[in-house]
Amino acid sequence: MSFDYAQLVKSGIALTDAALERLLPETATQPHNIHRAMRHSVFAGGKRLRPLLVMESARMIAGDLPDGAADVGAAIEMLHTYSLIHDDLPALDNDDLRRGKPTCHVVYGEAMAILAGDALQTLAYETLAKLPGDAAAKIEIVKEVAVATGTGVGSEGLAPGMIGGQVMDIEGEGQKPTAELVEAIHRSKTGALITVSIVAGGLIGGASVEEVTHLRRFGERAGLAFQIVDDILDVTQSSEELGKTAGKDTASDKATWPAVFGLDASRETAAELLRDGLAELDIFGQRADALKAVARALVERTN
Repeated sequence: MSFDYAQLVKSGIALTDAALERLLPETATQPHNIHRAMRHSVFAGGKRLRPLLVMESARMIAGDLPDGAADVGAAIEMLHTYSLIHDDLPALDNDDLRRGKPTCHVVYGEAMAILAGDALQTLAYETLAKLPGDAAAKIEIVKEVAVATGTGVGSEGLAPGMIGGQVMDIEGEGQKPTAELVEAIHRSKTGALITVSIVAGGLIGGASVEEVTHLRRFGERAGLAFQIVDDILDVTQSSEELGKTAGKDTASDKATWPAVFGLDASRETAAELLRDGLAELDIFGQRADALKAVARALVERTN
């Protein structure tokens, strides 16, 4: 299948930003300050990779972009942004740069940043609850996203979610990192939200149980590869190139893939995970070309 990847990304970002603009309260809406803080972080120039995964997964299953797919992507972007706002707080990673701009708490204060993150989380679930279409699919999407962002394993025995991964990350600081700990943190803190972006896209597109299984396996591998690359970039790129403070993981003694395996082995593992993940999409034939391209961009990026 022939397509223009640059145009695909441009269109996906435009659809996501339009959805976010529609869903987020205006700055003129009371209380003004929290809505300014929410918009400051949401519109700080993110790549919108998770919404792109949602939309291309949905398009692959449905054949065209189904109603509600852009809103699912926007909701997941809200959750991602809330996690970044809270990660940057002094009590956690204590960072003053995100996406090349001052972090939320630097501009609006810690209290407002905490509340802005909270508000984005609740708005995300409100958005998912209002999705059009099949009620059963909507409930499944809400459940999947809740498990992916939470602390536990869920009824299906899935890996702990984003908050669980954050807890493991904090508790692992200052300790000698092990392969088991690093993989658990990465699959939960970052990988879970990437995986659920792909699964939720499939669900809004009407994916079968078998198709969701392949999408989940693809997402798990792509999500882990993404975070390994993030670890690599943290020690090989500058703050200007990354748009956030480089070297923070090393300075904080965080459990990272290069710290355990070294840079060369980390690069090899990320490439292997990407290959295995892409193979899970082979059952979809050429319909998977765009989604595969987005996955490659996740893992082959330089910032």
